[in-house]
Amino acid sequence: MKKKFKMVDLDCANCAAKMENAIRKIDGVQDAVVSFMAQRLTVEADDSRFEEIMDQIVKACKKVEPDCQILR
Repeated sequence: MKKKFKMVDLDCANCAAKMENAIRKIDGVQDAVVSFMAQRLTVEADDSRFEEIMDQIVKACKKVEPDCQILR
């Protein structure tokens, strides 16, 4: 399943790259793209565990940028 999410308060391109790398390491994620310019996250992940994977993605992003939010 591939989904796109709006991101709020993503402050720098370096943070976006760190988030993208962290998300790609999560079990069940096939691909992830964090666009700083568009303030958007695109995730391709296992359908059956998508919500569980999204919870892990939110935690990973908060470690990099505590103020950043992923609107679901």
